[in-house]
Amino acid sequence: QVQLVESGGGSVQTGGSLRLSCGYTSTRATLTLAWFRQSPGKDREGVAAIRSANGRTYYADSVKGRFTISHDDAEKTLWLQMNNLNREDTATYYCAAAPMAYVPLRPGEYDSWGQGAQVTVSS
Repeated sequence: QVQLVESGGGSVQTGGSLRLSCGYTSTRATLTLAWFRQSPGKDREGVAAIRSANGRTYYADSVKGRFTISHDDAEKTLWLQMNNLNREDTATYYCAAAPMAYVPLRPGEYDSWGQGAQVTVSS
């Protein structure tokens, strides 16, 4: 399994920006890395994913054009840049890793998870 540690959550006003970071340790040459979020009473949903082998990215429709996922394989760090945040983005955000996620935004594809970082957007 992959060990993941997140940082960068916090509170921001509507329209603001936040950047989440996730440091990971892995001996695998390639991974699928992703960000998920979960609000109280809701299912965990995929936000964005990236394949380390080729850099291909995937986004939920609700965040396209506002969020950007990126990673640095040498530094073993994953980021999620979140711009133009709104109240619906309030959630606990989790980074996740899998040897290969065939459906990159499906939580069940991942076997390693970070501890979660709270993001709160207020008006």
